[in-house]
This record gives sequence, structure tokens and C-alpha cells, in this order.
Amino acid sequence: MGTAQNPKPKTQNPTPKPKALVLYGYGLNCDYETAYALERAGADALRVHTTDLLENPRLLWDYHLLAVPGGFSWGDDHGAGVILALRLKLALGSALQEFIAAGRLVMGICNGFQVLVNLGLLPGLPGRPDKREAALIPNDCGNFRDAWVHLKAMDSKCVFTRGLDRLELPIRHGEGKFYATADVLAELWDRGQIALKYATAEGHPAAGRFPANPNGSLMDIAGICDATGRVLGLMPHPEAHISSLQHPTWTRTKETWRRRGEPYPEQVGDGLAIFKNAVDYLQTTV
Repeated sequence: MGTAQNPKPKTQNPTPKPKALVLYGYGLNCDYETAYALERAGADALRVHTTDLLENPRLLWDYHLLAVPGGFSWGDDHGAGVILALRLKLALGSALQEFIAAGRLVMGICNGFQVLVNLGLLPGLPGRPDKREAALIPNDCGNFRDAWVHLKAMDSKCVFTRGLDRLELPIRHGEGKFYATADVLAELWDRGQIALKYATAEGHPAAGRFPANPNGSLMDIAGICDATGRVLGLMPHPEAHISSLQHPTWTRTKETWRRRGEPYPEQVGDGLAIFKNAVDYLQTTV
């Protein structure tokens, strides 16, 4: 009589990695960091030159997430993000709205936020697709700000900020003041489209006070989403804090560990959770 063979356990196929398109070129300068952050979060990220997307808009559909990173696209010569927004609008037409309607994600960081606002993808209030209803204007302080800020994640419909509470991220901008009419601001609040607000180190509202609110943004707004929750724009740079080694105090902390005779343990930075939320969402829909 033959010996019974135990059947081999079936191997489950791993969850496919969502594909992320990170724009670069013409002054965008945070593309490597953004692509790396998405890779660390579990995505398959590829840097794509702006010209390649403009000349072949169908390329967009090879991806599940579009990231427009920070920088100074076209030198901000006609206003922050204006030229890139115009070129994307002329080349892609309604493709971006269709991309979002298909359940895919878009994020704009700093200059990318300015681009999305100029495109009209944000605030993206219901029934008014592509309508310009907000702006990012020069900082109240009158100069470029390069600093770390504290943020409070709001109870919003934003896919990217689910489950988050307080974060610390850097800012680098000269035109970061979020501005909209009182009616639009009220609607953003009522619809749960305010994703992030500037706060104090203790997590209290900045209440417009500098430097907790570094640019004078109305309602302390640091980031908003569209009505679907699948488009996020924010002025702070989450890709610049995915590791504790990026934080300005890390060398001091490392020295504390050294004096205890222990190696410094690298920790996850606050910004990685934003990218991880996007990847987790896409893995349930891809």
C-alpha cells in the first residue's frame, strides 16, 4: 500500500502593487523623494516626464495614482502652478475627472497642490467640476517659509488621512495661503473636505497665529480633498518625513542613544502614513 501524500499548501498570489505615476521635469524637484515614499509605502512608483504624459495622455490609464510633487514648475513665472495646470488641462481634457471617477487617486504636494487648485480639481465641490473656487496666494509673512509645522488631521472623507491624528511635516513655499470665499470655506467644512489644519505643538488650533500657521491660511487650512475624498492637495511635504532621519532633531536623539551605549533605531516618519493610506486603499480596489 502506498504512503499517503500530504497535498502541498496552495500558495496565495500576493496582492498586486498599485502603480503610481510621479511627474517630473520643468522645475518639479521633489519627484525622487515622492517616488521613494510611495515605494516605501508599497506602491510600484515610476517617475514620468511631464512631456511624456502631455504627448501621450492615454499613459495615465496605466497607473492607479497620479502624484504631482513639489517644486517650482515653469519657475512659477505666471503664478505658482499656473502653467503646468494649463498644459495638463489642454492635453488631458476630461481625462483627469474620468480617472478620479474610476476610483483612482490624485495627490498634489506644495506646487502640486497649487496645480490642482488651478486645474479646478480642488476643491472639486459637487456639481462644479473644474471650477476655480479657491487659490493659494502669497504668505502673509511676505517671504518664503522653510520650516517644520504641526498639523491636525480632521474628521474628513479624505482617503489619504484616514485614521491620522497629529503630524509634523516641513513646509517650503512662498505662496501657501489657502484662500476662498466664506461660502466655499463653509461648504468645505460641512462636506468634510478639510483634511489637514495647521496646529500648535500641543495639537491645539493655530487660530491664524504665526508661526503655527505659517502663511495665514484661512481656517488654518493646510490640505483639502475633493468631494470624493480621492484627490488630496496639501502644502506640507509628507515625502520629506518618511524616516526619523529626516527630522532636524535626529542627530541630538542619536547622541542620546549613543550615550546609553545603544545604536540609534531609525523610526517611521509622520509622512509615510499618508502614502500608506493611499496604497492600502488602492489594494482593495485595484
